[in-house]
Amino acid sequence: MSSDTTLSESAYLKQEDAFVDNKEADHSNSLVENLKSLTAGGVGGVCAVLTGHPFDLVKVRCQNGQAKSAGEAVAKILSSARGAVGGTMVTNSVKGFYKGVVPPLLGVTPIFAVSFWGYDMGKKLVTWKEDTNTLGNVPLTTSQMAAAGFISAVPTTLVMAPTERVKVVLQTSSGGSFLSAARKLVSEGGVQSLFKGSLATLARDGPGSALYFASYEVCKKFLNSKSGNTQNGEINIKNVCISGGIAGMSMWIVVFPIDTIKTKLQASSTRQNMLSATREIYNTRGGIKGFFPGLGPALLRSFPANAATFLGVELTHSLFKKYNI
Repeated sequence: MSSDTTLSESAYLKQEDAFVDNKEADHSNSLVENLKSLTAGGVGGVCAVLTGHPFDLVKVRCQNGQAKSAGEAVAKILSSARGAVGGTMVTNSVKGFYKGVVPPLLGVTPIFAVSFWGYDMGKKLVTWKEDTNTLGNVPLTTSQMAAAGFISAVPTTLVMAPTERVKVVLQTSSGGSFLSAARKLVSEGGVQSLFKGSLATLARDGPGSALYFASYEVCKKFLNSKSGNTQNGEINIKNVCISGGIAGMSMWIVVFPIDTIKTKLQASSTRQNMLSATREIYNTRGGIKGFFPGLGPALLRSFPANAATFLGVELTHSLFKKYNI
């Protein structure tokens, strides 16, 4: 065997080892990035629930149009946010506003973690044809951010639908715990009962997430450009909170009618589809306005809750960068 052949084989083996090492390094980096996205999303979700759950409770009760007793008073229909607040305060005091908080807290890490992880994956999917050397350096277009947001809703629905199903049942019932409500749903309708309203959840969160993430990015970019935060990479807490709040409010204004249909489906003990639920709401609740009960509490909730969400996410990523995690 000649020396040239030996050198050639040696060079080939070195190249093969380098390829394997690079592949393993890429896999490790990808895993770390995924874990960071999941963690940041989970932190943001906890912030959102603790900030916004009282408003969410009022919204759900308004959407369900249920009666609520107050002490020995006669039960009345909670047709407005004011009625919902009054009934809840008299019956359960301040802690009543956190009824049903356990399901979203238990599900908050997977729901928000998967949502923000899905958004990061969506951004990679919408740019998969681009030069890998430029990824991360070229800003995404608004349409690409919206597409990535829509993609994030697909895996999120698998986690969100059963959690919200139990939450809605708890918020519209007289009592019980998360586990007891979940067991009752499964015993009465099987595991599939937990996924009741999944199609409505996806119909809400697909366009909602597209608008949510795109409006946040656009608003943050605009505010940062006005305050000179476009180059240094530092977090401007005010800009993050304003952008997050605007993103939440813009999303809810658009998808609120679908959310009302989802709540109707998930609170119902009978089998319904989206079309029949839509007809029932329209015919029994005064037409189009029947799809917007509780919009005020939802919008009041959306600004602080989503401001807290994105602040939690951004601060978590900032800590990762600071400590080179």
